[in-house]
Amino acid sequence: MKQYLTQLGLALCAITCGATGSAHASQGAGSPPVPEFPASHDADSAALKVQIVGDDVLANQTGKYAGASMISGFVLNVLSQWQLPNGVTALAQGTLAAVQNTAGQISTSVSTLASVTGGGPGGNAANSGANPNARVNGGQSIAVNGVSQVTQVGGDRNSGANSALIDFNNSAVTLAGAANAPSAAASNSTGSVKAGITFGSDGVRVALQTPAGLATQTIAPGNGQIAQLLQIAGNNQQVANALQLHLQTQQMPTSMIRQLGVLQALQNRR
Repeated sequence: MKQYLTQLGLALCAITCGATGSAHASQGAGSPPVPEFPASHDADSAALKVQIVGDDVLANQTGKYAGASMISGFVLNVLSQWQLPNGVTALAQGTLAAVQNTAGQISTSVSTLASVTGGGPGGNAANSGANPNARVNGGQSIAVNGVSQVTQVGGDRNSGANSALIDFNNSAVTLAGAANAPSAAASNSTGSVKAGITFGSDGVRVALQTPAGLATQTIAPGNGQIAQLLQIAGNNQQVANALQLHLQTQQMPTSMIRQLGVLQALQNRR
């Protein structure tokens, strides 16, 4: 399992760093032309000229970006929560942390938690807020290379949110209350409300299932996909998917910073 988590961690960093490092300013053939800046009425600015710079020039410019060699570890937090109007709450959350030491070795840890609480005996399914006349479907068949967030709602007075955060944070906080296990699952006594989360060799899967719909999160590094899906077929539902990826970096010694500065200066003189 440790080997699988190590591969997953490296793939997540590769996806994030690739997305950060491959950003380009472009103007395709079908894009509208860039308007010229209006001429100033001041005499001092009459000589100001604007020149459009193409992608071939921008691609050779140096700058600062998050390269894969900068990343020394990460903390991935995923959480899905569903609150039904009858007081039932379904929760699935997990944390995957990976840290690289000075010798280049990677140590990983994973923790998960799933729970279904409240609502009295059997979860009071009769007051779940489900709407049998509402239809929400098709979201599971959407495949996007990158990050996708889909929300499908059929009903009234619902609240649903998908959020994904990627940042640099060397002191990221992990989710509390979870057990050191790669998966967790829970349900009410009738099985009408389920919560589950799994960290595996093929990625991360989070799923909440209720009489009023479902909420899922999928991370598939092999396909370069991070997907969040909400399908709400009911009334008075409060649902949220949240993903936080905190990238960690190692401090460079002063000597290394000087060497990189000299190297960049020599490259710019070519």
